[in-house]
Amino acid sequence: MTATTTPYAGLTAPSTARRLLTAPTTGPLAALLIACVFFSFSTDQFLTGGNFSLIVQQVMVVGTLAIGQTLIILTAGIDLSCGAVMAFGSIMMARMAAEGSLPPLFAIGLGLLVCAGFGLLNGVLTERVPLPPFIVTLGMLNVAFALTHIYSKEQTVTELPGPLTALGGTFPLGHTDITYGSLVTIALFLLFAYALSGTGWGRHVYALGNSVEAARLNGVRTSRLTIGVYTVAGLLYGVAALLLVSRTGVGDPQAGQTDNLDSITAVVIGGTSLFGGRGSVLGTFIGVLIVGVFRNGLQLMGVASIYQTLITGVLVILAVTVDQISRKKAR
Repeated sequence: MTATTTPYAGLTAPSTARRLLTAPTTGPLAALLIACVFFSFSTDQFLTGGNFSLIVQQVMVVGTLAIGQTLIILTAGIDLSCGAVMAFGSIMMARMAAEGSLPPLFAIGLGLLVCAGFGLLNGVLTERVPLPPFIVTLGMLNVAFALTHIYSKEQTVTELPGPLTALGGTFPLGHTDITYGSLVTIALFLLFAYALSGTGWGRHVYALGNSVEAARLNGVRTSRLTIGVYTVAGLLYGVAALLLVSRTGVGDPQAGQTDNLDSITAVVIGGTSLFGGRGSVLGTFIGVLIVGVFRNGLQLMGVASIYQTLITGVLVILAVTVDQISRKKAR
């Protein structure tokens, strides 16, 4: 009696090690670890609890923006207006609360709603008109930027009430002071990591980014989903506005002018594809930390800020190049 063979006899399931090596977050995580090792040998001040706490504080605003940016990029969109929307939300919260026209908590709530409204409008224009996300959000960037300067009258808002700056407070953890805002950002990353990986909504977001038509044929309400994603992103920009105010202690009309690009940088470095359908919030968190670690480490080494920008740009180009190569291999 001869042994029978099957067409799959020579195939084996991919090993755990292979899956880990080919995961989108493996490269960014390796880059983060290498950067930490390099800067720990380059400066004695880097490898301390206080410095790591400072890095998280420095990236918590951009990190929160980057969560919203990740959601939008996963749908094959992009949002250039996030920094300007955040700045407008922060000025609204600060001015209304400082002038006493609204109780602080109501001012915060209104600021969150206004930012969510910007996101809703972005989504409606993208889906219902329809217009390319790049054009819609580029226009909205200018609208939010202008409204910020008109409403603020070019003046920084100071003497803010306690509820607006509460998240800038700290508590001790060992010998390190941790801000409440940092915990909010980490909690948001965990929440949306679960939402994308463990819920039907998250699976629909990935499906939408892979193929709008295929998602529609499988029963996904693509138009409603896209509008919802932009609205949720806008709400996250409102949270970032509150974190910005709590960290700086003022409402600054000049804030957020480059944060849109910084958020895209973090998303791309974290392994999320600009073509949609592939990436994760965990990868974005790693990307945010990479940017923060490089800037902090180079600053401790005394490197001029312009070279920090140069290195960040190189990292973005490398990340997009890796994404393109991996996409070609997957075809």
